[in-house]
Amino acid sequence: MNRLTKLIDYGQSYWLDNLTRGKIHGGELEGRVKNQGLRGITSNPQIFMKAITESDDYDDQIQRLTEQNHSPEEIYEKLVVQDVQEACDILRPLYDETDGQDGYVSLEVSPYLAHDTEGTIQEARRLFEAVDRPNCFIKIPGTPAGIPAIEQMLYEGVNINITLLFSIERYREVAGAYIRAMERRAVEGQPLKNVASVASFFLSRIDVLTDELLHHRMVPGSKTDRGTQAEALLGNVAIASAKVAYQAFKELFGSARWKLLAEKGARVQRPLWASTSTKNPEYSDVRYVDALIGPHTVNTLPDQTIEAFADHGTLEENAVEADLEDAYLQLERLPEVGIDLDHVTQRLTDEGIQKFISPFDKLLDTIGETAGKLQLQES
Repeated sequence: MNRLTKLIDYGQSYWLDNLTRGKIHGGELEGRVKNQGLRGITSNPQIFMKAITESDDYDDQIQRLTEQNHSPEEIYEKLVVQDVQEACDILRPLYDETDGQDGYVSLEVSPYLAHDTEGTIQEARRLFEAVDRPNCFIKIPGTPAGIPAIEQMLYEGVNINITLLFSIERYREVAGAYIRAMERRAVEGQPLKNVASVASFFLSRIDVLTDELLHHRMVPGSKTDRGTQAEALLGNVAIASAKVAYQAFKELFGSARWKLLAEKGARVQRPLWASTSTKNPEYSDVRYVDALIGPHTVNTLPDQTIEAFADHGTLEENAVEADLEDAYLQLERLPEVGIDLDHVTQRLTDEGIQKFISPFDKLLDTIGETAGKLQLQES
């Protein structure tokens, strides 16, 4: 049984959380699409930093662009736009076959724009036009400044992948932005079917931080009620949050308000499970896949998690709605052990932005250094 191709039978698409020029030119991406059920690709500054700094696949283009007097920022953009264009072309037959449901490749705006609404709007427009492919997603973080940019871009017909979502309430806000954008288009008689969006809810980072805070409440050798409660919550908060967020998805996209838009061709904004590699070796390496299979969802997986699920994952229909009562109870118990989930998710959002800024800076530095070395070699 091919577990990966079977996911679609349960209403879920799996996307690859990795993009490199080697995967594009070596035929790996095309092979995964044709033989392993891959239905999309995501990228971010961290992924591109590794792709560009850990291979020489980009050196010729860097040298050529340097000779044309492009800055490191301009070189970076041209490198990643080319990768995204070529990946989009590989996935275009799938995009056509699924009538625009899948076959997307994501490209992120600069992490420095996370708190800049107008800057995000301008860059999202420019990147979408530069890629010039209907199956491109532009990634915008779901920050307070990002939400109006998300709504505006969707209204303009730009496909948006909302990233860095940790909070259930923030998820509701970005879903609301999508619905408002579709309503604005509907009022003007613009088509709705050709605009797509996913809302990327991050998982493993929630457990990393909440587990750390829970351990602070567990005294070695002591069995206090609080310590016992904290121990029972270890490793459960991320999946509980995702399951509750999925219920919000069902509520919002099952409403009479949404049905009016669906009748005009609008597609639901699918929840996308992100940050799905297990960070704690004591936990199952497929825990963020097994537990969250369900209709109208996407799971974006790094290479090692894809391999693990293909080998020993568990296919359970509508797993995302299993043990719902327990999921709500787990979130309700966090305040009882002194943990404020709102504070946790805000901290994770801030840290997430920094986790993209750091590799972005490193990448620009590396491009500048590589350009300098190549120029020296030529001279």
